Amino acid sequence: MAIANPVKFFQEVRAEVSKVVWPTRREVVLTTIMVFILASIAAIFFSLVDMAIRAGLTGVLNYFGG
Repeated sequence: MAIANPVKFFQEVRAEVSKVVWPTRREVVLTTIMVFILASIAAIFFSLVDMAIRAGLTGVLNYFGG
């Protein structure tokens, strides 16, 4: 089993991080906006589905419950 060399490890980490292509500010802003838009659409969709299921169950329970 090889003994880990911390200096070599950090050199390799630094080399790998230098290969990363970081997004531009514009890309970050656009993807953030898209996340907020899609999260809002999902929230609205699931709220509507929840209201429909609640209305359906309420109708069924009222019909059979009296």
